Amino acid sequence: MNTALIQKERIESLNSDPKNMQGKYVVYWMQQSQRVRYNHALAYAIELANKHNLPLITVFGLTANFPEANVRHYDFMLRGLADVEISLKKIGIPFVVQFGAPDDVALRCSRGAAAVVVDRGYLRIQKKWREDAALKFDCALIQVESDVVVPVDTVSRKEEYAAATIRPKINKLLAKFMVPLNLPILKKKNFDHSFKTISLSYIKTILKRLKVDSSVAPVEWLVAGETAAQKTLQEFIKSRLSLFSTKRNDPSVDMLSNLSPYLHYGQISPLDIALAVSKIKSESVDSFLEELIVRRELAMNFVHQNGDYDNYYSLPAWAKGTLFQHAKDKREYIYSREQLESGQTHDIYWNAAQREMAVRGKMHGYMRMYWGKKILEWSKSPEEAYETALYLNNKYELDGRDPNGFAGVAWCFGKHDRPWKERPIFGMVRYMNSSGLERKFCMEGYLKSNTAV
Repeated sequence: MNTALIQKERIESLNSDPKNMQGKYVVYWMQQSQRVRYNHALAYAIELANKHNLPLITVFGLTANFPEANVRHYDFMLRGLADVEISLKKIGIPFVVQFGAPDDVALRCSRGAAAVVVDRGYLRIQKKWREDAALKFDCALIQVESDVVVPVDTVSRKEEYAAATIRPKINKLLAKFMVPLNLPILKKKNFDHSFKTISLSYIKTILKRLKVDSSVAPVEWLVAGETAAQKTLQEFIKSRLSLFSTKRNDPSVDMLSNLSPYLHYGQISPLDIALAVSKIKSESVDSFLEELIVRRELAMNFVHQNGDYDNYYSLPAWAKGTLFQHAKDKREYIYSREQLESGQTHDIYWNAAQREMAVRGKMHGYMRMYWGKKILEWSKSPEEAYETALYLNNKYELDGRDPNGFAGVAWCFGKHDRPWKERPIFGMVRYMNSSGLERKFCMEGYLKSNTAV
């Protein structure tokens, strides 16, 4: 098989891989990489099908039990999957979407399969789906990593302490993995299958059947799907990339890419983004790639290597120690989770950030750091603050509940950072305050843009 398009480091057999594949078709079990373009798992599945002169079917399991997911999250994902269905149809690949646990759906649709190819996810639940499936499948189950530029295990087999430790390891490997991916053409098309599938045209009906939390409304300002993701990328390159290095931290102007929701659902590939941005001559390219590759893949390393990634105990020993020493320090303000969620604090900037997140499903990156720091300052204990920050982030953010989201919250409490000057409540954890915001940025502009949302 020609695997020149797909580096061997991306490919892993999850069960015994029979040398002589027996079956009527190949399955691509899509779960994390919800796109057609720059999808290494799909490309590998097509290569496999072509090698054995078999048709290919793509399968997606729609579970109502993804941790902390609500209508906002499901609506965005389903609209993206509807776009995937259109793209797959154009290249002659059927798309079967069924209700149920993803591993069970994949198993149901693989009874007569010669092999199943699945993309890679790093969260606990994603790993479990694949591990359980590996025990059940009679055919080969092959995992292909497609949502990072450099495969996580190739970068490091241990948890990295900070960006400074993972950066040289990633940079050493970039040349090998920063290569274009051209999707092969499937030879045997029009597979006549009998699997029932959900009609993705009826999103409201699907949401009602899922019976997920409907308290958080879908977003209206951001269009879902890989087609929209490509348009967002091109608009960013054309209009904002040149100012990214100097203005990315300024919450009063929108110089960010707005690509994180698409990355969260796998509606766009980080490799695709990196290659597109790398063609541009701008001082901002390096700073953007630092965020996209080094920082994002540090987060992947974090959730992959740290079993406590979704709780307070994921923090480094120095951070937990200093926060414990200052846990009893007097707090000028203490707010309940309900007060924080409704944006009822004395801090107008924090309230605006919470409102931005609650309504738009995406908070400006710099304000997200400030937001988390203040929850630590205004909670009864650091442990309570951590739980509250995760709860709010995961409930409202379109890009919450993923490695970047977990790492971002942890950073506010000292993860991937260093000790700073000791002060009350924070100990040696980095501190941020409103006067710093006012000194650096035009905060009136930020307030104005988030008053009406």
